[in-house]
Amino acid sequence: MEAKYDAAADRFRGFSAMPEDTGLYVSQEERDACGVGFIANFKSKQSSTLVQDALVMLTNMDHRGGCGCEVNSGDGAGIMIGMPTSFFHKVAKAEFGVTLPKVGEFAVGNIFLSHEESLRAKYKGIVEKHLAGRGIKLIGWRKAPTDNSTIGRSALKTEPWVEQLFVQNTAGWDSKKFDLMLFVVSQSVRREALQAREQDVVYICSLSSATMVFKGQLTSSQVREYYKDLQDPELKSHFALVHSRFSTNTFPSWDRAHPNRVICHNGEINTLRGNKNMMFAREGQMVSPLLQSSDDSEMLKPVCSEDYSDSGNFDACLELLCKASPRSLPEAVMMMLPEAWQNNPDLTDEKRGFYEFNSCLMEPWDGPAMIAFADGRFLGCVLDRNGLRPHRYYVTEDVVVAASEVGVIPHIPEESVVTKGRLQPGKMFLVDFAREGIVGDVELKHQVASAKPYTKWVSENMMRLKELSVQYPRRAFAPRHDVQLEEESTESPESQLNNMLNMFGYSVETLEMLLPPMVKTKKEALGSMGVDTPLACLSNKSRSIFDYFKQLFAQVTNPPMDSIREEVVMAMECPVGPMGNILEVMPSQAGRLLVKNPILRPREAECMLRLRKNSWKTVVINATFEAGQAPGALDAALNRICAEASEAIRAKNATCLFITDRAAGPDTLPIPSLIALGAVHQHLLRTKERTRVALVIEGGDAREVHHFCCLIGFGADAIYPYMAYEALGHLWRNGKVSEASDMDDVIARYITACSKGIRKVLGKIGIATVQSYKSAQIFEAVGVGEELVERCFKGTASRVGGIRLDTIERDIKSQHAVAWPRATPDALPSPTMLFNPGEFHFRSGGEEHYNDVMTITGIQATGRSRNREQYFEYAKHANAQAAKCTLRGLLRFRDAPKGALSLDEVEPASEIVKRFVTGAMSLGSISKEAHEALAIAMNTLGGKSNTGEGGEDPERFTWVGHNGESKRSSIKQVASGRFGVSSLYLANADEIQIKMAQGAKPGEGGELPGKKVFGQIAVIRNSTEGVGLISPPPHHDIYSIEDLAQLIHDLKNANPRARISVKLVSEVGVGVIAAGVAKAKADHIVVSGGDGGTGAAAWTGIKHAGLPWELGIAETHQSLVLNNLRSRVTLQTDGQMKTGRDVAIAFLLGAEEVAFATAPLIALGCIMMRKCHLNTCPVGIATQDPVLRKKFFGKPEYVINFLFMVAEEVRTIMAQIGMRSVEEMVGRADLLEADPAVLSRSDKTQLMDLSKILIPSTQIARNSPLSLVSPDEPVLMVKTIAQDHSLDKALDMEIIRQARPALEKMRPVQIELDIVNINRTVGTMLSYEISRRFGNDGLPTGTIRVVLTGSAGQSLGAFLARGVLIECVGDANDFFGKGLSGGHLVVRPQAGFLARAKAEEQVIVGNTCFFGATRGRGFVRGIAGERFCVRNSGAVIVAEGAGDHCLEYMTGGRVTILGVVGRNACAGMSGGIAYFYSPQGEIDKCVNKELVSLTQLDEADLATLRNDLELHHEHTGSTVAERILSNWSAEQRNFVKAYPNDLRRVIEAKASEPGFRLPAWFPTSDPVPDHSPNSLAHGAKGVRPSPVSAQESKLDTESKSSVVDIEDL
Repeated sequence: MEAKYDAAADRFRGFSAMPEDTGLYVSQEERDACGVGFIANFKSKQSSTLVQDALVMLTNMDHRGGCGCEVNSGDGAGIMIGMPTSFFHKVAKAEFGVTLPKVGEFAVGNIFLSHEESLRAKYKGIVEKHLAGRGIKLIGWRKAPTDNSTIGRSALKTEPWVEQLFVQNTAGWDSKKFDLMLFVVSQSVRREALQAREQDVVYICSLSSATMVFKGQLTSSQVREYYKDLQDPELKSHFALVHSRFSTNTFPSWDRAHPNRVICHNGEINTLRGNKNMMFAREGQMVSPLLQSSDDSEMLKPVCSEDYSDSGNFDACLELLCKASPRSLPEAVMMMLPEAWQNNPDLTDEKRGFYEFNSCLMEPWDGPAMIAFADGRFLGCVLDRNGLRPHRYYVTEDVVVAASEVGVIPHIPEESVVTKGRLQPGKMFLVDFAREGIVGDVELKHQVASAKPYTKWVSENMMRLKELSVQYPRRAFAPRHDVQLEEESTESPESQLNNMLNMFGYSVETLEMLLPPMVKTKKEALGSMGVDTPLACLSNKSRSIFDYFKQLFAQVTNPPMDSIREEVVMAMECPVGPMGNILEVMPSQAGRLLVKNPILRPREAECMLRLRKNSWKTVVINATFEAGQAPGALDAALNRICAEASEAIRAKNATCLFITDRAAGPDTLPIPSLIALGAVHQHLLRTKERTRVALVIEGGDAREVHHFCCLIGFGADAIYPYMAYEALGHLWRNGKVSEASDMDDVIARYITACSKGIRKVLGKIGIATVQSYKSAQIFEAVGVGEELVERCFKGTASRVGGIRLDTIERDIKSQHAVAWPRATPDALPSPTMLFNPGEFHFRSGGEEHYNDVMTITGIQATGRSRNREQYFEYAKHANAQAAKCTLRGLLRFRDAPKGALSLDEVEPASEIVKRFVTGAMSLGSISKEAHEALAIAMNTLGGKSNTGEGGEDPERFTWVGHNGESKRSSIKQVASGRFGVSSLYLANADEIQIKMAQGAKPGEGGELPGKKVFGQIAVIRNSTEGVGLISPPPHHDIYSIEDLAQLIHDLKNANPRARISVKLVSEVGVGVIAAGVAKAKADHIVVSGGDGGTGAAAWTGIKHAGLPWELGIAETHQSLVLNNLRSRVTLQTDGQMKTGRDVAIAFLLGAEEVAFATAPLIALGCIMMRKCHLNTCPVGIATQDPVLRKKFFGKPEYVINFLFMVAEEVRTIMAQIGMRSVEEMVGRADLLEADPAVLSRSDKTQLMDLSKILIPSTQIARNSPLSLVSPDEPVLMVKTIAQDHSLDKALDMEIIRQARPALEKMRPVQIELDIVNINRTVGTMLSYEISRRFGNDGLPTGTIRVVLTGSAGQSLGAFLARGVLIECVGDANDFFGKGLSGGHLVVRPQAGFLARAKAEEQVIVGNTCFFGATRGRGFVRGIAGERFCVRNSGAVIVAEGAGDHCLEYMTGGRVTILGVVGRNACAGMSGGIAYFYSPQGEIDKCVNKELVSLTQLDEADLATLRNDLELHHEHTGSTVAERILSNWSAEQRNFVKAYPNDLRRVIEAKASEPGFRLPAWFPTSDPVPDHSPNSLAHGAKGVRPSPVSAQESKLDTESKSSVVDIEDL
């Protein structure tokens, strides 16, 4: 049946409509995630039922997929099955009149072709040509029967012509060789399509003798409807692999749907650019040993493609490895996605040898990923090293079901299930059909690792730099190659030191602020209050090339990592040097040099120069050029060093190139190390010689963490920062870093600090290994021209044009002239002083600062007077400063197209200020007085204030001042820290903001020092006064875009009246992310600039991550318009907003609201001392010190006055450009233009191109591939369409209906319902009703009892309020008990399952359970997944096992774990108590002891633990608890207590003070017994009497207060 409209008239020629880069939109930044599952009969019994069950599974994961601007156009879905032999025998007989041969001797392919007949005929002919050329018989073509009647318009526009190709193996090959030749055919067809630029008209979904793929731009439920073959009962398979895709765009692309030819992928490959670069370079030596013809090997290239997604490229590489090399599919997967083996002491020697050997051949494809794979022989899945994707499985006698969730096939009888498990971090789950069984991770990897003597090969061939370097002298710090001096004389002469330092860009601030802390503390220096200096491309000073690059960071589509607490999965080491042929497996391939740390010590550098083992040969490349040359000298020098690099490889057999600027001095100029490296690295990639050598940079300009990250990220294998060592030597000799004992110690401390900083930068993008980060180019260039990018940084985004080589050359020469002043005929050169540019702190004559003295005094004067003339004088100065420091300063307003308006025609200021909000500054980062002043000011204006991530005092929810003032913050922020986030907190919000990143330090977490955790702050955050708090990066319940969608759904359930906002930070691709966020049903999106924030952070994060908001908001607006999603969300931006001009530009670039943070603080009295992180703020704003807080004299009216004047300036601009209302001006970038007078001020700004920022939205909309907007239809620039959160379909609607007696009259009720995985967030809307009606007290415990039978969907019991007990009889998915707020949760297996299995050995709940719980109880009879009880701050939980990273960041509560525990337990745990049952003492190696100690239990612990176990047994029937209790006197000795050190210190210090009260969850020797049949385990009903009964007192102890009463301390 055809669609209702004429699809042919509207159809593209191909099956993909991914747009060209438009405006700021960059197509390479697209992301996706998904739901994945498979079902298999591991005895290879084919059935139609199995296929239909897989399609049910796919439909039940529909919520993990995405829909764009049409509900009937999905992001992609599909299914891979084993070859349905009988079905295709029937088809071949009917279609071609032939009988197919036996299995393995024929193949069928599904191929996407163009609807254009000529193109279709062309590529069918090309396919047939390559089949014939390899002796494969063509049986025939069959048009696949499809039905497009249910798919949406955008999917129809690119719907392909789907044909099935039938071929026969007549050459007598075995099935592996047959599939290899089919792979060569597929690659040959692709190669021709690429050469013709017609890759969008032919795509081979699958061509194999063993598997078949059906997929498309479909929703999960449309797959079966579209492909009629899937409806045929004769279509049978022994396995099926399904995938539901969630993309960050709405552009139809049928080929990007999964499954790919080998894999389905849920996740993101963060290192993709580097992986693709290196695969391209490997092609120079790549020959398949399985192919006789070198021409066939050539046809395998290129392996990767810019047209593929990260999944497509991973699939292409994996298919190559498992078909064109002797590796099996599982072996190839282990090679590409290795587990975290480097720091695992339990790894066998065989496995270590395997991983170490293969690390010499390929870097990990790193990132959060769950990869499912199949080739007919094997079906399996593997999880990334940090376990950042969910995957659960059931096993019966002959069937395995595995998926992103449990319960996706709800009709599987519990009594048939033998095992319930989960895929663990770095582990592999494999079905081997040849063996008719499941192969466990240990057995599988033992088989693969022991197949060849990898350990022996590594031992005999690998060179280890750390061991080899001890026999070499220290390399000199001095700048001449021929100097080989001992340590005490290795520095430059003091008389020339400043000359050298100036030449390489060192400054007074470098030597006073940046380097000393790295030696003193072994950490980077800290700063605060963001950045207010110009971008490097706007500065009138010479700036390092490193400053032109901004680090990218993870937000939404993949999580950042905590490089401190989760260091166990990270690795710094890299093998360097020649790689060899990746398609071979030979001992000599292990003969590379292992470098433990990319920052070389002096002896290591000397070793790499002199080493001669294993044919190692280093050739030095001189990266300098002579002074006094004409312009163009730098260009010539780069040409020279690139030519020398190739000559060294080809003619001198070099295996290492040592690129050095040591020859720089009075008469020679250094090539900036990043430019030299980039030029050589890109040159060697183009010549495919990069894999033949190591590149070492000996650079005088490299000294900061950001510099090292740039060098590594753009291809350096190692770095020797000799001038940094020399500068440190100078500091040490002058007593500035006396903490070090000698120069070796100085260097060791410095390298430690650098290593921590590098790991943090890796962590913020979610990369675990330096080897993967190397060459990955995870940066954006800001102000770098296209020609320079193409030459040195190819593939790096640079969207506003900028500097060229000649610009850099002028800067080098200028800097050199300052460093080496020439004598005049009349005088000798004066002694050179070290330059002080004032980049960090304002200095007269130094770098410009936006927040200068006049700006600060102007804001404060305006706040106190509300004088129009005074404000506009301030605004004139501030806008002039903006012209020197910001991108918006380069713009000017166009004249009104229809003439200017009078002011009285323009929207009043009283309405404009309602679009203003204050930034998210937590109570903790700023004082109570400042925080409340902001809230009162914004509520008075009609705008909004933001709690920040520190929670809010419930008293502020209802406080009303004498004049009607309110202290309630309308915006309640929810961050990864989860401080104070409860059902009550969320119920009292007008807007709930999910903080994905922070402008001051995007991609990083934070830490509130114990000295700032004062009384009220500790109470609100459910922590302990004086104990520091860690705010982790957001990687717990936000693994990916579909997890963010789940959190949005959770929060909308927690407060249906609030709008749900997501806070992002500007970076390239933020618009792509925002499109995904809009599809995830956010109501509101904030795009922050990377220059703001009060938070303390390392200078690397403050200065080198995050982009200006102008780029971020413009890209976001453009991308949403391009995706036809702009009408779904409200946009807001922030970042150093100071004037009405700033606000007006934000509106014109697409914002509907703006946020202010620094300016309101200045209005309240801030004087920008930048001491926020020290708790010494002299005006009482950024401090918790009671004495300093008394110095706060700010008033709400100061903020009110200032913001009203900002609005008045906005009005004058609106009148000037002819806009009557803000709504009219939103997105009207056509009313802006570049200001030629400002651009002409310097040679750098003259080269900038702002046209991509200013592209009109109407032009973007008309050119969108969706073409859903007609030429006459207005383009929507603001939110006009409400998101459909589908709350009316929630199971809670029925629960609330049945709970009316409890809600209205507090009468106890019991509700019994069935539950399936699509019932998500159950109990949360019910909790909202309770919190809204009864406040923090909730209902009496046990008033509402809900018994659910089945597999619960995600977030069961999220933010469950006091008074509710939910008992799940079955199992539950991820986020069980998230934010538990006083309720009680129980999960236990069904009786049928217990008849065959031991509950304590089975996985019963998913990942991230009880995350952010604040109070209540939970009982889990079975094992929990990864990240169990993270950030628990008050709940009492018992479980029978947990995965990696359990109890991370706990600040309170009590947790008992009665079984196995994964790695890194208790990392970052600063509060709470944990009991581990560890009869063999194995817990010791599982616990991260940075903050906790393991101790024996005392009397109070034992009494409390016993009480908890008794309750656990009563609630769940736990046999483990029963066994322990029945032998208590012996078993109690098998428990170990984890006790946070700081908590112990505070408790012991306060215990003797009068009025001291322990936290409610703290162990007590006299717990109230409760074993009555009326306990919650037996469904007790009845309203709580007054006073509270002993029974309820015991159960409710933990729900009333989960922190120490700080006021009593």
